Amino acid sequence: MIGELEDALGAARAYAARAREAVRARIAASSLDAEQRAAHGYAWVETSIEALAALLDWAGALRDQGALGAGEELLLRIAFGETLAQLAGGLPMGQNEIVRPSDLGLESCPSHPLAITGNTADTRAALIAHLRDGGAIADSFGDDTLDAIRDQYRRFTDARILPHAHGWHLADALIPDETIAEMAALGTFGVCIPERFGGLGLGKLVMCVVTEELSRGWIGAGSLGTRSEIAGELILSGGTEAQQAQWLPGIASGAVLPTAVFTEPDTGSDLASLATRAVRTADGWAIHGAKTWITHAARSDLMTLLARTRPDVPGHAGLSMLLVPKPRGGDVDPFPAPGLTGSEIAVLGYRGMREYALAFDGMAAPADALLGGEEGQGFRQLMRTFEGARIQTAARAVGVARRAFELGWAYAVDRRQFGRPILGFPRVADKLAIMLADIVSARELTYRAARAKDSGRRCDIEAGMAKLLAARTAWANADAALQIHGGNGYALEFEISRILCDARILNIFEGAAEIQAQVIARGRLG
Repeated sequence: MIGELEDALGAARAYAARAREAVRARIAASSLDAEQRAAHGYAWVETSIEALAALLDWAGALRDQGALGAGEELLLRIAFGETLAQLAGGLPMGQNEIVRPSDLGLESCPSHPLAITGNTADTRAALIAHLRDGGAIADSFGDDTLDAIRDQYRRFTDARILPHAHGWHLADALIPDETIAEMAALGTFGVCIPERFGGLGLGKLVMCVVTEELSRGWIGAGSLGTRSEIAGELILSGGTEAQQAQWLPGIASGAVLPTAVFTEPDTGSDLASLATRAVRTADGWAIHGAKTWITHAARSDLMTLLARTRPDVPGHAGLSMLLVPKPRGGDVDPFPAPGLTGSEIAVLGYRGMREYALAFDGMAAPADALLGGEEGQGFRQLMRTFEGARIQTAARAVGVARRAFELGWAYAVDRRQFGRPILGFPRVADKLAIMLADIVSARELTYRAARAKDSGRRCDIEAGMAKLLAARTAWANADAALQIHGGNGYALEFEISRILCDARILNIFEGAAEIQAQVIARGRLG
């Protein structure tokens, strides 16, 4: 079977090469912005093909372990067949945006037999029968350490997150301090922080496994570590030795909960337009301005804050990153620091940490707050964290997508209509088969990006691809699982209602889908 998949991947890559040259020609005659649809469509083509490459790597590893079974082969046929068919007939960039060969300036897509014989009704039915009869799809790495970490976090999620997550969501409650302490004891907040600072000293692949399993329980739990991941990477890569010694041990242990303070009311992805100012004073810095969509702002102890310290320098060059300590807020007084006020932003999902709009009116920061001790480096310092943050967001999406499948499967097995479980109806079974194929595709693409990051090479394109595909998968799976639930899925008491709300944000934060496509297109088109 591996040979057939290799042939299919070769045909897909030949198509991508033709698409690249056609889109380049269109941009040369116009501009990237004017040809955004074609450029972003090409990015989706490349992303879909890289997912096939990741699946092929997965299949090869399983074969070498003697673990490539009938279920995995069925899933591979579905995933390859569906992707090849979409490349030829229409690849979804969104709910109502389909890219076809003609949009890229091509008349057709090279065909391959798997486009017809891969994702068939019989193949999908066979995969569902395999699962119904007690079969599974392998998620083992064949590595004792990685598999032990997955098992540990899976058991923790099943015991400590899943039983409570929906109640926390409905109450719009913060993740309990007790739960945070338990997560900290597992090493959640120091996965990638070196051992000399109290972390585990592991890589992004481990971070993906941890995040995926926690997010399967609740995206809030999986996302709590994102702020620690961003702050840790900022300080480790750009901080002074003194700043590293001051902050990294507390972040790794969970004693210091950071929050990322970047976005402003009038700027989302356009960071060059940030207006919040940090002004030098006799004792340090005074911060003035407004920030919005700041996650976990009240309960945090440290703000990694991007501000303009050089007002005479326009654009990115005037921005600096500051490490701003703050007192942890409570229910009565969420923002006790002088010069800082905040108001909560009510949200559909992604609860457990709460979102805030912040106003700074001279809030003080210490003299050594400037990350690395150098002004004008804030944007570059932040850019170095984007790869890791987007890979972690992809892992969050994989976990959410997995939980959607679990809920859809359980409901389809238990719910009886017309005298039988609804799993027996082909359109219910079809949804679940495609959901599972999409999960594994997104998961393996995410792991591929994490391995690239761990190798030490630049991987902004791989990270963007992982986030792009995984976010779409989470939303599609949540939507399909809710449809399987029917009317019950629309009731707040059913967990799938929360999964739908949580899944929707994944296409927006850490760089919207359109931004990811732009990054991929620029990188691949040169």
